[in-house]
Amino acid sequence: MRTNDPETAISLFVPEDIRGAKTVRIQFDGKALAVPEGVSVASALLMSGVRAFRSTPVSGATRAPYCMMGVCFECLVEIDGRPGRQSCLVPVRDGMVVRRQEGATELDTSSEKD
Repeated sequence: MRTNDPETAISLFVPEDIRGAKTVRIQFDGKALAVPEGVSVASALLMSGVRAFRSTPVSGATRAPYCMMGVCFECLVEIDGRPGRQSCLVPVRDGMVVRRQEGATELDTSSEKD
């Protein structure tokens, strides 16, 4: 969200000044991103211009973070091979691999007995 006045234009998801701040490298859908250390995955992706985090299982409509506090489940992504992670609750770490979640996740039933 930006203000209308260009002199005071700010964004909720763009760091004011990252010069000298420590960054970590993550990947999102195969693209390398340098993001501020200590922020959530959702914040890091939003700061990097990502606007679609997942698609819905029924209609395929895109979704992005809404509440940023773990209540709405709109920010689900796959992190390091684990689908269904709430990106607003997971802090970034160097080398993390994040993928957009397309539709429903598959359940791992390999440990179930007949």
